[in-house]
Amino acid sequence: MPENQIAVIILAAGKGKRMRSNLAKVLHPLAGQPIIAYVLDTATRIAGSNIVVVIGNQAEQVREQVCERATDVLFAYQEKQMGTGHAVHCSLPVIDKQVESVLILCGDVPLISERTLNSLIQIHQDARHTVTLLGVNLKHPDGYGRLITNRDGRIQRIVEEVDATEEERRIQTVNSGVYCVRRAFLETALPELKSENLQNEIYLTDIISLAVKSGETVGMMIAEHSAELLGINTPEDLNRLEALLSVSGKTLDFET
Repeated sequence: MPENQIAVIILAAGKGKRMRSNLAKVLHPLAGQPIIAYVLDTATRIAGSNIVVVIGNQAEQVREQVCERATDVLFAYQEKQMGTGHAVHCSLPVIDKQVESVLILCGDVPLISERTLNSLIQIHQDARHTVTLLGVNLKHPDGYGRLITNRDGRIQRIVEEVDATEEERRIQTVNSGVYCVRRAFLETALPELKSENLQNEIYLTDIISLAVKSGETVGMMIAEHSAELLGINTPEDLNRLEALLSVSGKTLDFET
């Protein structure tokens, strides 16, 4: 990847209330490493030093763990956790002005593979999309935002489960939380996002409907391996991934 063509934003500011722990979610150990270490390692292989980690809850502890593994990572501080859209907005001033597109990752999705992310970036660049979303098909999509498409299969919007109708909740194609987005579009779109939802948060997911309404090109890639998009939101999720890594010898091969 040419220098400054792409940067990675890792969202790691959340409190993780459902973990039922005083420890920040991304710092919980997974097979001997903090959760965020896995995401950081993959991001480094893709973007080198063009990485911004958004911190907030237990910011200094997260910063310390990140800096132990990558000394040249930049940080953006989200003082109030007002949603993922707000978190990305906080990161934009830190990103090099020459960066064309940003890859947005969640700090609590540790098994995402370099192969999948490179495929997403390639689709985004080849098709010249404004936004390219990584989706995944799940038999049990509880807790995930549903992808709403038109009759042609083109993505129109994302609806969070808490805001979804019963019909929408039956959709099994869901949002992974991973996006590749042109930086120029983020600069104009993020200030327009509103917190008009049950969570009263600024959702990053709303950039999809905003892009569609603005006539921008929006693409979607469906992940081949659903296991690599498993997020950690509860102790049960953490135990499930711990078991997966234990069986596979602390690594899962999604590269083939």
